[in-house]
Amino acid sequence: YQKRWVKLDADYLRYFDSEKDAYSKRLIPVSSISRVTSVGDQKFEVITNNRNFVFRAESDADRNEWIQTLQQIAEERKSKAPERTSMSLATDSATEPADKSGFLELRGFKHKLFVVVAGDKVFLYKNAEDYRLGIGITYIEMNVGNVKEVDRRGFDLTTPYRIFSFSADSEQEKEEWVEAMQQSIAEALSNSEVAERIWAVESNRSCADCGSPKPDWASINLCVVICKRCAGEHRGLGPGITKVRSLKMDRKVWTEELIKLFQQFGNAMANEFWAANVPPSEAIGPTSGSHERRRFLIAKYREGKYRHYHPLFGNQEELNRALCVAVTTSDLKETQALLFCGASVTCDTGDSQCPTPLALAERSGQRLQMEFLLHNKTSGWFGGCVGWAELGGLPSALLCCAEFSRRWCTLQDGVLSYYENDRNAVPNGEIRVEETVCLDAPAPGTPLWLHPTCVGTQASLSLPHRIESTFEVYTEAERLYLFGLESPDSAREWLKSIAKSFVHPCAEELLALDFERLGRLHYKGGLTLERAQEGWFALAGSMLHICSEDGQRQEPLQLRKLQELCAPPGPAFLAVVDTQWGLEGAWPPAEASRAGRTLYIQGERKLDFLGWVHAIQKAAGSSGDTLSEQQLTESDVPLLVDRCIDYITQCGLTSEGIYRKSGQNSKTTSLLEVLQRDARRVRLKEGEHHVDDVANTLKRFFRDLGDGLFTRQWAPDWLWATALEDEAKVGEYRQLLGALPPVNRATLKALINHLFRVQCFSGENQMNTHNLAIVFGPTLFQMDGKDYKAGRVVEDLINHYVEIFNVNDQEMKKQQDEIMAIMKMREASSSGMQQAGDFICTVYLEEKKTETEQHVKIPATMTAEELTFEILDRRKIVMKEKDYWSCFEVNEREEA
Repeated sequence: YQKRWVKLDADYLRYFDSEKDAYSKRLIPVSSISRVTSVGDQKFEVITNNRNFVFRAESDADRNEWIQTLQQIAEERKSKAPERTSMSLATDSATEPADKSGFLELRGFKHKLFVVVAGDKVFLYKNAEDYRLGIGITYIEMNVGNVKEVDRRGFDLTTPYRIFSFSADSEQEKEEWVEAMQQSIAEALSNSEVAERIWAVESNRSCADCGSPKPDWASINLCVVICKRCAGEHRGLGPGITKVRSLKMDRKVWTEELIKLFQQFGNAMANEFWAANVPPSEAIGPTSGSHERRRFLIAKYREGKYRHYHPLFGNQEELNRALCVAVTTSDLKETQALLFCGASVTCDTGDSQCPTPLALAERSGQRLQMEFLLHNKTSGWFGGCVGWAELGGLPSALLCCAEFSRRWCTLQDGVLSYYENDRNAVPNGEIRVEETVCLDAPAPGTPLWLHPTCVGTQASLSLPHRIESTFEVYTEAERLYLFGLESPDSAREWLKSIAKSFVHPCAEELLALDFERLGRLHYKGGLTLERAQEGWFALAGSMLHICSEDGQRQEPLQLRKLQELCAPPGPAFLAVVDTQWGLEGAWPPAEASRAGRTLYIQGERKLDFLGWVHAIQKAAGSSGDTLSEQQLTESDVPLLVDRCIDYITQCGLTSEGIYRKSGQNSKTTSLLEVLQRDARRVRLKEGEHHVDDVANTLKRFFRDLGDGLFTRQWAPDWLWATALEDEAKVGEYRQLLGALPPVNRATLKALINHLFRVQCFSGENQMNTHNLAIVFGPTLFQMDGKDYKAGRVVEDLINHYVEIFNVNDQEMKKQQDEIMAIMKMREASSSGMQQAGDFICTVYLEEKKTETEQHVKIPATMTAEELTFEILDRRKIVMKEKDYWSCFEVNEREEA
């Protein structure tokens, strides 16, 4: 036992070196304490969900008092715990919801600490596992904190009691940490008066979208109180949909009328409208990720998918008339339903004294109605009208959202004109097609909803009318026009006709593609990087097609096979694609590259270029749950599979029970999610990722795979083949292998190759061929494990790997060399020798001179960026904002 000063408050049990210390050595959340028991003379045990702590008091009386107090506080916390709701699932974690979390070096500690910025506090944990359990070292209240940058990677958090000197892995990471801590300080110093008044309404005490407790942000036009994470996704919807403000920091916004509006409205009333029809499978909770939140909020607020439709929905005239009546009463619920089902906030009331609903509310003394209308005056909720377009003499419905009203459109002599109606001779506006720089056809499944009265008398008044397809036109003047039509065929016909009018003859072959985006961009590539040339780009699925200004068609880029896709920060950025090409620009470069070539695509206009970056990033990602829809390596293996296999080959071949042991479910889920989102950005590192978690991720990927690895069509034939004699069976397997789609075939070979290696180390990992087959058979065939034939297939594939997959002597020798290298590495590691893969390298700074050389130990996992920063740090060179440093490997002939 070590003597410690122990403090207990409503939230934490903490112990300190002495009573004078401001920061604890350990903190235990009261919410994690399950019970407290006496364990002998003067001793008592605090039992948490995952760990036990034994304390010894100075006397039995002292001990009994501690036990009684701890039990009382723990019981009070349990009784006050919020109940689960349909929109909020309680978590078992005792951790605070994090605004920023990760590993940082802290002066005075030997190992990196896991640091969490949460609200107005910064928490320190020994590791990520302790954070998950909620067992921390200490927390720093940021109302007394100040953050100061020290050097390129270092920064200090200063308090009156201590200076915490942190160091991040990179300059960008440091800037993110400094920003997060500065926001935490601002939150700590903010005024809680408004929040407390709004929280007085019970439904406002949890986020309207995910159910997180004590939400301190709000959408002032939707009248919902939301948490910080949902607020970030609300901002992505744009101010036309939701206007986000802080309850604590945006003090000037919160007038007395607005506070009363939120008190009367409340999240309960708002969700009776917006969340009336949320399926449990689509609801989000406090632990949901950004992608899930974004998907849910788009469906909830932008698309209105879950809303309770007003009986007058679809009848514009009746909606407006009903709104004029509702605003003269105190019925805010009715006003909300009318407004967000299409009633116009600026509709004509027919009263010359009060021409708008706002004026009617003012005359009636309805100040809360006025407040609600004012905050929704510019919201983009008030519908549009479908109009008519004429193309080749055939009428088709067309919506021009730039004007958001019914227009008659014509395309003649390179001019797209839109008129008030088909009888007008003078157009309301024109788009000269030669000034068009880009066309975009959003993917199907993102329709607009419009009112049927705008279409004609044939539409039902009780249901919304749907615009099935849209396309966008970008011009040199940085204007965007959005058009919507009733059928995909009509939209495609318009799109092709406009494209023919503005695409240069040298790029006409691009018009034959079923493109989603088409336009002009500047680019540099290959060895001609001095001058950017203009080219025509077409994005079709995951293929990027390019025609140069001289009419030469470049080899198309398969974006899912990029090695790297990056967009440097800046006012508008370019994507850097690594795949034999890349992206760069006047809004800093975007670059793409793969096995040998890098293309820099340059944007001159921010509006359309940001659209290109977004479209390329989306096309370069995984788009579904089948193998062919994943990000791929050059050999057609999903990048997710390649990353997991590579990591286990390096770090887990000798791990006992590899693939048999289950990793932690939460870590597996999290890792699979980030790999499926963008495996290209994920770097699996020893120490940060456990081999069992990575192995479990790979198994879950195959188990959840759409159509399966063997495909639903051919899986029964693979199982049937197990009954054949060996020679016939191998021949049948080879035929079935040839029948699989190319990506499935390549993936199966990569996986069996990996399992072949794993069983080579069965003496250490206890996973021989039979054991691996027991694990992977049901996984790959997506069965419950009762059919032994699934395991037999995997066992046969491993045993006859060379014959079935036609592995030649050169491939086998390469594999054997790799296995020997791994064995040597493990032997060196176990004997305490230098880790295999590390080597000493001489690096020269700018020129090859003795005074510029540095000798550096380079681990196998070190990147060129990390090496560059290491050298600059050693030479105490501060990198300025616009400095760009490159690292080149030079061979023995001194060729870069």
